Amino acid sequence: MKFSLFIHMERFDESVSHREVFEQLAELSQMAEAGGFRTVWIGEHHAMEYTISPSPMPLLAYLAGQTSTIRLGAGTIIAPFWHPLRVAGECALLDVISNGRMEVGLARGAYQFEFDRMAGGMPASDGGLHLREMVPAVRALWQGDYAHQGDIWQFPTSTSVPRPLQQPTPPMWIAARDPNSHDFAIASGCNVMVTPLMKGDEEVADLVSKFETALSNHPEVARPQLMVLRHTFVHEHHDDEWQVGARAMSRFYRTFEGWFRNKQTPVNGFVDAISLEEVAARPEYDLDNLHRNLVIGTPEEVIARVRYYEALGVDEFSFWCDNSLPFAEKKRSLQLFIEQVVPAFRPS
Repeated sequence: MKFSLFIHMERFDESVSHREVFEQLAELSQMAEAGGFRTVWIGEHHAMEYTISPSPMPLLAYLAGQTSTIRLGAGTIIAPFWHPLRVAGECALLDVISNGRMEVGLARGAYQFEFDRMAGGMPASDGGLHLREMVPAVRALWQGDYAHQGDIWQFPTSTSVPRPLQQPTPPMWIAARDPNSHDFAIASGCNVMVTPLMKGDEEVADLVSKFETALSNHPEVARPQLMVLRHTFVHEHHDDEWQVGARAMSRFYRTFEGWFRNKQTPVNGFVDAISLEEVAARPEYDLDNLHRNLVIGTPEEVIARVRYYEALGVDEFSFWCDNSLPFAEKKRSLQLFIEQVVPAFRPS
């Protein structure tokens, strides 16, 4: 089992500055490297304080100079918001800057809020068309001269400048949920990243099953890597300490729902979380269910959960650090994971 850190700069109010959350992101990433994590992943989101990353590239380029071994993952680039030449060139430049540590994840996108602002209001569900055209075009540009005449993009003979250091290409990942996305990823020879969001381990098992089905449909393809992304909070042996993490993640997902519904007009990049009263009758927001479904527990409990994912066939567990907790709590949770969980998965 490999481990990675998934992280954004996040703000839920004005109590911390952008500079503070930037410095916190860098510190947590350096902790992950020192703790033996394979990769730090940073996604792409626009016009929302909730997950601040209008482009993962500047953050990852900065981290390249602050680290030496951890791999740097764009997780993920939203295909409809980019041009293939820009993806190829910026990812390759990050690979040069980091001396061959770049990994790129691509996704179709999810928030209609972002599509209304970045893609002229196109339905977010149509983003898969861009994703399917983007992947082979970027790969071809990394190899040399290539002209593209697709349904979405058309451009004359071009190449990626610079070229990536990793050959034949840097690792590519696809964020997959439905069977068609899994099938496209496997057929394209891409690694797969999945997240059950706030659902339980039955959803993880279902996502792994979709991955395995896609593998069986493409016996000609070597098995790629499978990563599961999970909100994680590790705490000491106190009976009710788990509630700290559960309450924070309730706030995170209620804010997620506020953005996903796309019914509020943001005020300077903030929207209100869905109220506790509104979700009181919804079992997924019950604190006991959040405790059960998300990876919240003592080191021993978290080890057992990760061992279950390992037995399912998951290759990489990504510690999702965005959770609305204060920085000190985030840091303590990550440190406990590094000190007491990761060693359980090291070879004897």
